[in-house]
Amino acid sequence: MTDPAAAAYAAASFDRDERTGLEPVLGGALQTKAVWVDEAACIGCRYCAHVATNTFVIEPDLGRSRAVRQDGDTSDCIQEAIETCPVDCIHWVAFNDLPGLKLQLDAQELLPMGVPSPSRPRRLLPRNVQHG
Repeated sequence: MTDPAAAAYAAASFDRDERTGLEPVLGGALQTKAVWVDEAACIGCRYCAHVATNTFVIEPDLGRSRAVRQDGDTSDCIQEAIETCPVDCIHWVAFNDLPGLKLQLDAQELLPMGVPSPSRPRRLLPRNVQHG
């Protein structure tokens, strides 16, 4: 399976040190801003992926949203998806900040959604239910 983030960070693989937003990955249109999902804050509600279907996907292993195409939907559609986020984890950022944000994300250890936190013990025994 391929990494769903590959398209979002394809611009980072260019040999040039400076990107202008005119790269082919953006369809040749001037882009000064990009959309970024703070996956550590994402709760996996899927609202953004339902609104901007060509921009956001739910990452299959972690269950969190990820922006996979910067040119997938119109800016208005992406903005609507941002506004539907209940935890405000989707942001407009400078296009040139994407590689650094990707490095920060890679340095974090994220658990898949639905996995109990190691700091909170799981209930091992069922509750004692008494019937009268």
